[in-house]
Amino acid sequence: MDRRRFLAASAAATSAPWLGGAPLPVAHAAPAHAPSSASTRVDFTTDGLALDPREYAAVLHEMSIEAPLEADGYSRGGLVAELERTFAQRLGKPAALFVPTGTLANLLAVRALAGTSRRVLVQLDSHLYNDSGDGAATLAGLTLLPVAGRDGGLTRDDLAPWLDRSASGRVATPVGALSIENPVRRDNHRMLDVDELVRISELARERGVRLHLDGARLFNLPQHSKRSVRGHAALFDTVYVSLWKNFNAASGAVLAGPTEVIDGLHHARRMFGGALPQAWPQIAPVRRFLDRYEYDYARAWATAERVFERLQADARFRVTRLPNGTSRVFVDVAGVDPDAFAARLDAAGLALAPPLPDTTRFWLQINPTWLRRTPDAIAAVMLEAAAA
Repeated sequence: MDRRRFLAASAAATSAPWLGGAPLPVAHAAPAHAPSSASTRVDFTTDGLALDPREYAAVLHEMSIEAPLEADGYSRGGLVAELERTFAQRLGKPAALFVPTGTLANLLAVRALAGTSRRVLVQLDSHLYNDSGDGAATLAGLTLLPVAGRDGGLTRDDLAPWLDRSASGRVATPVGALSIENPVRRDNHRMLDVDELVRISELARERGVRLHLDGARLFNLPQHSKRSVRGHAALFDTVYVSLWKNFNAASGAVLAGPTEVIDGLHHARRMFGGALPQAWPQIAPVRRFLDRYEYDYARAWATAERVFERLQADARFRVTRLPNGTSRVFVDVAGVDPDAFAARLDAAGLALAPPLPDTTRFWLQINPTWLRRTPDAIAAVMLEAAAA
């Protein structure tokens, strides 16, 4: 696919009716554009297709035959520039920047948004606060203020007192930026209430605080929130999206936002060691998988619902969906040795994470690998594994 066709397809996908979460028929075909060497393995542990090295190499080989893959130079130009333009359009932002990791994308965003106001409000359970060490303080001189909402949520009322407190102290230290992760990985991928996000966005605008969205898995939200990717991104000044979680890149992220924030940010990217000499092999598969991801994710959910119907007809299985859940569900399997059950599934080509400690409860991630088999075939393997 050449660049014009790629951008046109992206634009079409943005306005497609399925992005609002409309019901879809169950489809039994493999995910669109899967590599010709793709297995029939269904992986309950991943966000994407979990391509192994051979499959990843096959994707690059097939794509190089289909259309030229233009190399970049130190993460500028070529396929990188094409990807930046495409994601800017898909997210409804004027500009976008490739960044090698989501960790760096979040850091660059809050550093740029905060400016001379060094305090940044973050969720207590967020990646930025829990999984980046003290990077914001050490590398950017920022002070992160963690805020915890009730039951994993976050509201305007949770945040407003912190804004007041910072601005009215004996030494006024106003908050410069607010970073929100949605969906929240540490909360089993649950999403925040959309109406509350609108109120939070309004609060930030009222107080002159700039907003960043850690939207690593943003493209899952339309299926569950009935709000488009652009609709979510519009509430924030900047937004980061992972390239490898849903779109099967080897690594990488995109940070999108206003031109005045993104322009020149490649200098900061290089300063922090993020200008890869050649990034194109890391990101090339995104061209193949981006356009249909939301559609395939919706089809995967339709397949999963059929599987759950079959399982819950058997008294040994119980499926639990989380309030405001997105891509993760829990399955309890009564009367089995959990390790033996998982091993039997693995031998039959279904990858399952270990059970929760001292339970027979497993979490399942919904992703396009569910499309590699029919619902009846997946359910039959799970039922047989529980009966052994």
